Amino acid sequence: MEFGYTLLCEQTPAKQLVTDLVEAEEAGFGYAAVSDHYFPWLESQGHSAYAWSVLGALAHATHRIPLMTQVTAPIMRYHPAVVAQKAATVGVLSDGRFTLGLGSGENLNEHVVGRGWPSVDVRHEMFEEAVEIIRALFGGDYVNYKGRHYTVDSAKLYDLPDRPVPIGMAAYGPRAGRLAARHGDLLISDQPVKGVVDLFRNEGGTGKPVYGQIPVSFGSDYDECVERAHRIWRFSAPAWRVMAELPGPVNFEAASQTVRPEDVAESVPCGDNVDDYLEAVQKFADAGFTHMALCQSGHEHQKDFRTWAESDLLPALRERFG
Repeated sequence: MEFGYTLLCEQTPAKQLVTDLVEAEEAGFGYAAVSDHYFPWLESQGHSAYAWSVLGALAHATHRIPLMTQVTAPIMRYHPAVVAQKAATVGVLSDGRFTLGLGSGENLNEHVVGRGWPSVDVRHEMFEEAVEIIRALFGGDYVNYKGRHYTVDSAKLYDLPDRPVPIGMAAYGPRAGRLAARHGDLLISDQPVKGVVDLFRNEGGTGKPVYGQIPVSFGSDYDECVERAHRIWRFSAPAWRVMAELPGPVNFEAASQTVRPEDVAESVPCGDNVDDYLEAVQKFADAGFTHMALCQSGHEHQKDFRTWAESDLLPALRERFG
């Protein structure tokens, strides 16, 4: 298993995202996962930098560490032909270190273009068409496409990396898992969904990587870590089927109003006990995941987490899962 470092654009100022990854590369993390939002989930998170500007800076500031979006939605806010161009450019700037992680999106970010929020079935149709367009453009030829949801008129990418940018597809349920098996180079999920991983592998994803992510809240004061985890992560308690439909931070505030700190601590490792982190990763390892990104809570606590991860956590993770 490879272990990555998540740059959560929704909690961290844009310039700090770059310095955080420079130091994460030095600390020995295996890859970087970058979130791509228009809004934070909660007003208290306070940020939401444009991920693609950040990626350009990351490609320039780092030397070894692979980069990926986790994840970009190519269905409304971005036309898939434009996503293909952005991804190919980051692939060139990073000397082939970039993977394009894609998902079907959240109302939170996509409603800003004023097209309404389609049903989940329609979103999956749009997602499949979008990936077909992106994959075709990565081939380097002129692309014409006329689908139910998208039209591409004689598009071509002129700046491409030496090898096509790998495409990852996020899945929480069986339908998205089948889409990923048909069209993706890797599977992405933030839950240890063993059934979806098995389906992905059985229907075309054998031998392909599976990427996960867990939020963590490191620090020496356990109670403070629990409070911080609750402040940053309580928005995720309603689960994906609800989260994808909510239109704004105020709605996430309302949906998570009754979530208690101890509820969040059940799924977010808190404090500095390495065994708690190993136990959380074990659930993903048992489900067949090959890559795991760790997302530290609180932009002001990133450096302390990296120092501890380099000396304690990463060696323990590699000993058990490496």
